[in-house]
Amino acid sequence: MSHHYLRFDDVHYSYPDGHEALRGVSFCITHGEKVALVGANGAGKSTLLLHTDGLLMPDKGHVVVGGVTVTRKTLPLVRQTVGVVFQDPDNQLFMPTVEEDVAFGPMNMRLTDEEVEVRVASALSAVGASALRRCSPHRLSGGQKKSVAIATVLSMSPSILVMDEPTAGLDPRARRQIMSLIASFDHTSLIATHDMDMVAELCHRVIVMKEGLVAADGDTASIFGDSALLEECGLEQPWRLRCGSRIG
Repeated sequence: MSHHYLRFDDVHYSYPDGHEALRGVSFCITHGEKVALVGANGAGKSTLLLHTDGLLMPDKGHVVVGGVTVTRKTLPLVRQTVGVVFQDPDNQLFMPTVEEDVAFGPMNMRLTDEEVEVRVASALSAVGASALRRCSPHRLSGGQKKSVAIATVLSMSPSILVMDEPTAGLDPRARRQIMSLIASFDHTSLIATHDMDMVAELCHRVIVMKEGLVAADGDTASIFGDSALLEECGLEQPWRLRCGSRIG
């Protein structure tokens, strides 16, 4: 079974206050797919992402990563396979320097000092942040923080990259840098976003969430061409499509 494989089987989840955030979610993502997860606020996107590496566990159903069912016992293996980048990079940056943040994951994998150094250098280079190595993360700009947060995940060499609103709040240059990085990631990606233009450019498949359910799952052109579906789920077509350009 490929490590780049992610499957949700009838996943249900309710928060302690009784809110039912996921109501029977099922889908499968295979090797190399870049899949967008879209929906209005409160549709269940972030809750779903938190299930991909066991930060939340289903009340019912199963999440399977590379043939391994996500359970408390399998979390170490799952978290070596799935790398999650949160919407707020401050949730991932907690060490005194960028270098220490990026090294934290590989060090906890019990790699040698030499292997950790190679991974840190490679991850920072991949996000264009090598010059930030000795900086304090909390003195960086929003775009720099997002880049470094992504580097902390890349240093773990994940087979599946999961991202929550990777372009939110970025200026145009930083947004383009993050998009280029996502495009260059060869493995499986699941990206929750409201950035429909990014979806149109980078993702060949879209999963639409509505009120904790999968409302639609299909190729990007078909999803964005269904105006009734978009209206029902509180979404808009990408700007390029509204202006008459084609997707794909």
